[in-house]
Parts: sequence; structure tokens; C-alpha cells
Amino acid sequence: MSDLQKRILFTIGALVVYRIGSFIPLPGVNASAVLHLFTGEGSGMMGMFDMFSGGSLSRMSVLALNIFPYISASIVLQLLTATSKSLNELRKEGESGRIKINQYTRYLAVFLAVVQGWAVVRGLESMAPVNGVAAVVNPGFAFELSAIIALVGGTVFVMWLAEQITARGIGQGASLLIFAGIIAEVPGGIAQLMSLGSVGQISPAMIALIVVFVVGIVALIAFFEQAQRRIQILYPRQVMSNGIMNTNASYLPIKVNMSGVMGPVFAASIMMLPAFIQRFVQSENPIVQSVMGFFTYGTWSYIITYTILIAFFAYFQTAVIFNSEETANNLKNAGGYIPGVRPGEQTMHYLDSVVSRTTAIGVLYLIVVCVVPIILNTHAGMPLAIGGTSVLIVAGVVLDTVNQAQSYLVAKQYRSVIKKAQKKGRFR
Repeated sequence: MSDLQKRILFTIGALVVYRIGSFIPLPGVNASAVLHLFTGEGSGMMGMFDMFSGGSLSRMSVLALNIFPYISASIVLQLLTATSKSLNELRKEGESGRIKINQYTRYLAVFLAVVQGWAVVRGLESMAPVNGVAAVVNPGFAFELSAIIALVGGTVFVMWLAEQITARGIGQGASLLIFAGIIAEVPGGIAQLMSLGSVGQISPAMIALIVVFVVGIVALIAFFEQAQRRIQILYPRQVMSNGIMNTNASYLPIKVNMSGVMGPVFAASIMMLPAFIQRFVQSENPIVQSVMGFFTYGTWSYIITYTILIAFFAYFQTAVIFNSEETANNLKNAGGYIPGVRPGEQTMHYLDSVVSRTTAIGVLYLIVVCVVPIILNTHAGMPLAIGGTSVLIVAGVVLDTVNQAQSYLVAKQYRSVIKKAQKKGRFR
């Protein structure tokens, strides 16, 4: 069995274990009463949260918090790394610095899981009974402690599983877990859409329009996720016998959406937090109510804030991934240069300008994919079974996983060629 096959089987096995864990109920909680809380939330922010978790939240399983405390911790650590000199120096230390930053991220994720778990537990205890059935069977300190421990333990397990998939499987672990949750919930959304169509609440023309729209979004994602700006790089080589300088040309690819799916995921995780608090932590304070109203799903204030966050994290993630100064120095040290651009500082400014322009196109693409479906759903009456952000995550993860699999195959071919060449050299 090849290394790629082992990685694929490990990834599938890990996702199966993850899905099984999402059905393990939180001890002491009445699942039917909690499920009633999510009635009518399919297209709202809590519906998106529940879809990303694969239904773990509405079932109130031990994996209800899912990977989101880790994602929130990653956002905080990346922002701190960009603003803190000590963390920035730690990041520049290479692998050892990355390991330390990841450890800090885990500690912060556990702390956030404790806070969110406490909010969920207190919210469950304060819920009004549904048809005479309380959400919590035996409320009290014992339930609170055991439930918080179970929720935090579930988050730690999901973090560990994501890291194992990244290290021993194929693809990015956190993205694949969210991908698995979305895919698991898609059939239910499609069945609900067909059910509405069968009773006449949605016309066949609207269903056809939704299908065409989703297919168009997928095609748009497939195009832009592969789109890139290629910058020509020249490397001078030796002078030929006729006195002509022989140069070797290559290209530096600059992706249009260098941030990938993590930019919209970061933005969505921040926008989910107010809805999460509003749902589980009831407050009559007028200030709190006005703030929650500002972040209500589908309002223009929500749409504008979400758009700004998508743009911010797209540029921020691009700045984290691509360091123009380091790239310019590497080109200069290797003897490479961009035609018409001086090596060093001028190359750095040129790369900054190119990346800024391509990222601007990527931001417009992300806004179309993630924000336009929300407008169509809440203001144009188009009942989409799956949001644009979810489609982006699914398509982006599939493309990224396929590309990684192809890179493994190419590396295997190169290794086999090298081995054959070495064997021929031995028998000469």
C-alpha cells in the first residue's frame, strides 16, 4: 500500500470517528428540547454554526463546540503575532517557533472552550420547558461541571483529530472537519427544499433557479481558486562560448485568493459569536439587545460587517502567508530578478503592489460567493439550502485536497525516477 493510500484511508477513518462523536449526547441534556431551540434557524447564523458542526450543536453532543474555539484562538494568536514583537520574533525562529505558537493557540482554545461551554450550560439551564420538558434533567453544580468538562474534552479531541489529519492524513485537518460537517447536513437541506416544493410553497422555477445559482457559484469558485498571476523570474547562468549570456526563466505564481477558505471561516466564526451568545445567554439589558440586533443575520448592518471582516481577513491572511520582503531577499540571494525591476527593495515594493491588486480581485470574488447568497436569501426570498460560505468551504477543501494528492503522486514519480537512475549507476 502506497503512502498516499495510507493517508487517504487514515483521513477517511478520522472523519468517520469524528461523525460518530457528533452523535454522542451531552450527559443530562434532553436533546428534543434543545432541538426545538433550533427550529426555523436553518438559514440563520445559528443554522450556519450548526451546519459547520455537522448538527452537533442542535443535537447537543459532546462535540457541540466543535473546532471553533481553536479557530477563534488562531485568529487571536495571528493578530497578536502581527502586533507583538516577541511573538513575531518567535515566528521567525522556524519550526521551533511555530511549535511554541501552536502550543499557545491550544492553551487559548481550551480557555475559550471553557468560557463557551459555561455559556452553553447556563443557557441550557435557563431555557423554558418545551411541552413541559426541561432541557436539563437535573440542573445544578454537578451537571454544570460534568457538562463543561465534556464540552471542553470534545473540543480538545477535535483539535487533536484535526492535527492528526494534517500530519498523517491528506488535506488541512480543521478545514476537512468543517467540510465533513457541511456535507453531512447537505442532504437534509436538499430534502427540506424538495419537501417545500412538493407542497407548493416553492415553485419549480425557483428550485431550478436555485440549482443554476449553486452550480454557477461552484464554477466561479473552481475558476478563482485556481486563478493566479504569474510573475516572470530570470536567473542568469554561465556565459556561452559565443559570448551570449544564457538565462533560465521561471515564474512566481501569485494566487488571486491566497487566503483560501480560512478568511471567510475566520469572518464567519466572529459573526457567529453574537448569535451564539444571544441564543444561549438570555439578557434583557437594552444595550445588549441593541448590540445583538446589530448582528442579527440578514440585516444590512450584519451584511456590511461581514463584508468588512471578509476583506480584512483576506488581506491579513495573505500578509501572513506571503512575505514580500523575504521573497525579494531570497530572489536576490539566488541571483534571480524580475525583468525591469531592480533586485532588493524595488522588487519588494513591486511584489507588494501585485499582491495587493490580485487580493483585491480575490476579495470581490469572496464577497460575491459569501455575501450575495445572504442578500438573496434574506431580501430576495430565495430559500437556499446551503450558504455561499459553505459552498466555498466544500469546493475549496476538495480542490486543496486534490492538489495535495497530485503533489504526492508527482513526488512519488520523482522518487521512482531517482531510484532507477541510482540503480543504473551501480551497474555501470
